[in-house]
Amino acid sequence: MNEAISIALPSLIHRIGREAVTLAQSLAGEFACSLKRVRRSRNWLLTGGAVDVQSFTLALKAHHPEAARYLIAKLEAGLALHADKLEPLEVKLVRLIRETPGITLGELVEQTQCTLIQARQARFDADS
Repeated sequence: MNEAISIALPSLIHRIGREAVTLAQSLAGEFACSLKRVRRSRNWLLTGGAVDVQSFTLALKAHHPEAARYLIAKLEAGLALHADKLEPLEVKLVRLIRETPGITLGELVEQTQCTLIQARQARFDADS
């Protein structure tokens, strides 16, 4: 469930300032995320597990809502692209079954890397 994702943050220092970036870097470290410059450019990259990035975003909202408004907006947009990685496997399986009722157990296992038992349980949960 906590798959690694990367979110590009172009011109981060120019948009929010060096102090805000330094605070964001230390806060990101607390959530097992990495906020670093891309080589020697002015672009930055946040990497971490999907759930960790979501937790980091919530902490930024709570602690520095005004100073990091741009960063929060970019992180929320990036998380929206990876919404499937934020939901638990059981919920994902049931959602896939409801979206495509003709999906086979083998296709479920292939798409989600779950076990056959988990796929059967999800099929049972979706039917009831």
